[in-house]
Amino acid sequence: MPIVYRPARAEELPATQALIVRSINDLTERHGFGPMASVRAPDFQLFSWKDDPAGLWTAEQDGAIVGSAFSWVCGDLWFLAELFISPARQGQGIGNELLKRALDHAARAGAAHKALITFTFNRVSQALYIRHGLFPRTPIYMFGGARDSVIARLPADRLRCERIAATAAHLERLARMDASALGVSREKNHRFLIGDAATKGFLLHAGADCVGYAYVNSGGHVGPFAVARPDACGAAFATTLHLAGEGGATQISAFIPGASETALKIAVDCGMRIAFPMVLMSSHPFGDWSRYLPRNPGFM
Repeated sequence: MPIVYRPARAEELPATQALIVRSINDLTERHGFGPMASVRAPDFQLFSWKDDPAGLWTAEQDGAIVGSAFSWVCGDLWFLAELFISPARQGQGIGNELLKRALDHAARAGAAHKALITFTFNRVSQALYIRHGLFPRTPIYMFGGARDSVIARLPADRLRCERIAATAAHLERLARMDASALGVSREKNHRFLIGDAATKGFLLHAGADCVGYAYVNSGGHVGPFAVARPDACGAAFATTLHLAGEGGATQISAFIPGASETALKIAVDCGMRIAFPMVLMSSHPFGDWSRYLPRNPGFM
């Protein structure tokens, strides 16, 4: 039977996530990193499907899902969150067909910038993206470390923290920070995070000034994180690592761009180590990646 490419359905998103986990672990094991993905509820995928179902596509053959693509749009930024093919079906052109449909989503949205984050060692995918006009821009490293070791090495001084709420004032402040750091507002993404029971968001204050925001989840993971100005990054990131350590998780982790020298140095000085390397690819340079840390490769 031929492969059918069609819009994704909400009820199949859990099965799609299982396929994606198999594909990621197949890739990382082949490159010596071992399995690193586990199946999770597709909460952000479902949120995005409800917001803009045109961004989710499924490749199906004989009733089985063999590939999927998921992209979202904020302002003039289109972001490819997921593009995965069943390990047994790779190299057969499925990824190229799904990417064409995802890029059509970008074109219909009028996106000026297109971007994604992928594994640095995923050479085949990078070549595919380059052929479609997305080029490597900056490395992004997944860092991790034992909670007790990281916290013990952090400076005791902390910025004042205020829980983020879904108020007009907080959302407007977050929008300004994102527009400054990334060039685009991400209000709907913040609404998702604020409603996520496993995640806490904080505005970070130095004196009377709000200098940044940060989210931490119950597993000790940091992100997204942004600061209003470069000189605030050190105190804001150290404060955020403290916050990540207060949730009871045994590990603390964060995705840190290579451009964020201050955050990289703090992570290394606190005993955090690189777990695996990734790379931001985009159609044009955008954002100040010394001031923004992604949540994960799909959320950005």
